[in-house]
Amino acid sequence: MPKTGVASLPLHPGKAPRWLFKRMVALSKGIAEVMVYEYGTDEFLRRLSDPFWFQALSCVLGYDWHSSGTTTVTCGALKEALNPEDFGIALCGGKGNASRNTLAEIETYSEKYNLSTSIVERLQYCSRMAAKVDNTAIQDGHTLYHHVFILSENKRWAVIQQGMNTETRYARRYHWLSEDVECFVCEPHNAIVGDDRHENVLDMTAKQSISTQGVSVDLVNDHPSHLQEDWTMLTRHEAQRTLDNWVSPVLKTRSVSHLAMPRTINWHKLKEIYDVHPTNYEELLALRGVGPNTVRALALISDLIYGETPSWEDPVRFSFTVGGKDGVPYPVNRQAMDESTEMIRTGIEDAKIGDKEKIQALRRLKDFLPQYSA
Repeated sequence: MPKTGVASLPLHPGKAPRWLFKRMVALSKGIAEVMVYEYGTDEFLRRLSDPFWFQALSCVLGYDWHSSGTTTVTCGALKEALNPEDFGIALCGGKGNASRNTLAEIETYSEKYNLSTSIVERLQYCSRMAAKVDNTAIQDGHTLYHHVFILSENKRWAVIQQGMNTETRYARRYHWLSEDVECFVCEPHNAIVGDDRHENVLDMTAKQSISTQGVSVDLVNDHPSHLQEDWTMLTRHEAQRTLDNWVSPVLKTRSVSHLAMPRTINWHKLKEIYDVHPTNYEELLALRGVGPNTVRALALISDLIYGETPSWEDPVRFSFTVGGKDGVPYPVNRQAMDESTEMIRTGIEDAKIGDKEKIQALRRLKDFLPQYSA
């Protein structure tokens, strides 16, 4: 399932002013009404899963051009604005402790949409796996602290989640869209954006990592004692000084500065995994208790001892910045924001009773916008 994008944003202190958040809720409701009325819920989910559209939405709502709150506050406004029964769309989860409510909220809203138990369980699985992939399979130094799962009455869904790097104080946003689901662990990215790239990021979802995935599954399906021997070999001090003993001739020329074998492994958990015998890497990753240390240890053993090298390239590609709350490129115009909200609200109400003129006028507005080259 392709993530359609990732954004890197710096941590800014403070909260959105109440006067601003109230207007963000009202304006986001008007925009959502237009989108759903004109294009349907599926297209609205596609737009939210596009990092550029989501960033533009945040700036239209008056928030920062470059802040971690771009994600959390915009999602908070949308969650408050969208009544699941009116829109056919529900936002589950949120920032911090609110993210822990995601699975329960998925069940609650699914009942409102009369979704079967099997579909509810699948939606909950997708929510868990999206978080597991971005927190564990991709080790880019960002720990998730925000997770929003957006589901529709049509059984479609999207995920917007964000992780924080405590050293750089930058956040990175991850977008998912259900309609492109093929595999959780093979090339889940379609367009990835961010402000900076990190060296030596373990990406177990890259195509380059497929062979490493296979060896990792083979390793956990072998008796844990054999895996422990390999791990001990690579963590002994003398082993680190004779690394070439386990690196194939092809790999000897590349840098090994990124190799950091975890110092502790949950061998009891590995014995439990061995008893389960996962048949593929997604099954392995989905198991409870399989965390970053386990994934990294298996990847490094696959690389150093068995010659199957995973991807160590940060999947982030390029960045974007636009305008907002802190007065950059200019302060929020409260009057204009309120007028926009009212125009959209009355436009959609008139359109609902058959008067399409105002909605068509909104469409024509884009013809008067200045065009900028990339």
